[in-house]
Amino acid sequence: MGTIVTRFPPSPTGYLHIGGARTALFNWLYSRGRGGRFILRFEDTDVERSTRQYVDSILDALEWLGIDWDEGPYYQSARLDIYHQYIQQLIDAGHAYYCTCSKEKVEEMRQEASSQGLKPGYDGTCRDKNLPPQPGAVVRFKSPLAGNTVMEDKIHGNIVFPNTEIDDFIIQRADGMPIYNMAVVVDDITMGVNTIIRGDDHISNTPKQILLYRALGEQVPDYAHVPMVLGHDKARLSKRHGAMSVTAYREMGYYPDALLNYLVRLGWSHGDQEFFTRQELIEKFDLEHIGRSAGVFNPEKLLALNAEHIRTAPVKDLAPHLIPFLAERGIEASQDDFLLRVIKTLQPRSKTLVEMADGAVFYFKAPENYEEKGIKKLFKPEIIEPLKQLAKELEAVEPFEEKQLEAAFMKVMETHDLKFGRIAQPLRLALTGKTASPGIFEMIEVLGRRETIARINRAVSFISDHISGQH
Repeated sequence: MGTIVTRFPPSPTGYLHIGGARTALFNWLYSRGRGGRFILRFEDTDVERSTRQYVDSILDALEWLGIDWDEGPYYQSARLDIYHQYIQQLIDAGHAYYCTCSKEKVEEMRQEASSQGLKPGYDGTCRDKNLPPQPGAVVRFKSPLAGNTVMEDKIHGNIVFPNTEIDDFIIQRADGMPIYNMAVVVDDITMGVNTIIRGDDHISNTPKQILLYRALGEQVPDYAHVPMVLGHDKARLSKRHGAMSVTAYREMGYYPDALLNYLVRLGWSHGDQEFFTRQELIEKFDLEHIGRSAGVFNPEKLLALNAEHIRTAPVKDLAPHLIPFLAERGIEASQDDFLLRVIKTLQPRSKTLVEMADGAVFYFKAPENYEEKGIKKLFKPEIIEPLKQLAKELEAVEPFEEKQLEAAFMKVMETHDLKFGRIAQPLRLALTGKTASPGIFEMIEVLGRRETIARINRAVSFISDHISGQH
């Protein structure tokens, strides 16, 4: 076969959804893992529903997922001349013809066939009339009247379609626009696509496309029709299952590598392995291990996998994805050493980047107030002196690292006969304004000496002013 060439051809009539993203991913992984080419093209001949906004949103979603392409994007709307050449070629070779039957007439034919227990379709009235092109005429393909068309599918095996079930289907509308099946075949021929991985809702289109390839004297590509993605109730995935556009998952704080990992596992397996890095997916993905049954989308599994990817991702890879979420919270962060150290403390406890951004705010902004339940439980007058001593001890800690910080804490604990929790919990509230946070020592290290002491002193003043007077 030579170089593997795959493609992803979305219609820009909506946002990129989970099912479409998985199709793009399967094609991308298959070509990437075999040194092939991956082509992007937009099937935008539905002029009324196709918009530039949707084109841009699909491009944006693919870029966020890290799915890049070697050629394109191509636009079907800019390729009409090419389709017309191929349609003319079929007419000239006697494989297609002009038909002037009205829609009403065709509907009568369909009803007549149904009443006789036959498959409803066009009855071939204009098939042998050799009509010239004329206003209102469509172009139909001359389907074989006998025999079978066999689709060899990498997932479903051979599927046989009796040709008697395939009527003389339209390949060009009366307004000159090519029909989907014609345009897609011409695109794949002219772009050298030899491997087509797509949803199994396209199986019914495939025999018509195979007939067109053969009539044009072209090699039929390899097909792999992947099962659909279903919701938990086994119905086709829709918004009520929480299935949204890829962009919505980005806004909810999902990490692209986690979404890729989850999408691939909806229908494909590699032993019992659940967690895959991007590179592992490129190396291991194949068509042989795509199942025939539909994948069931489980938001809880996706969230758990997202948390695992966040925990294990290189800090420098997480930073650019976190920065926009910090900006939404009024924090102008840059990918510097401080941000990387902040992320490291939050990785083990963040399921999403939204959670991580929320958890990171205190590093950039000193708390303006403290959690009410924490004030009542932890900000007691008797903690004032231990906090004051701790601030003094921290002045002298050198280097400002965990081992030396522990020693400073031990001094305060011994002086005031306190267990670690009795000093650490009020300190956590003083530094973050909350009762939950990353580990005390790693947090102090990141905040640094000056900021830590300033926040302790502020808390001491708060306790003195607000709490002490109440006793």
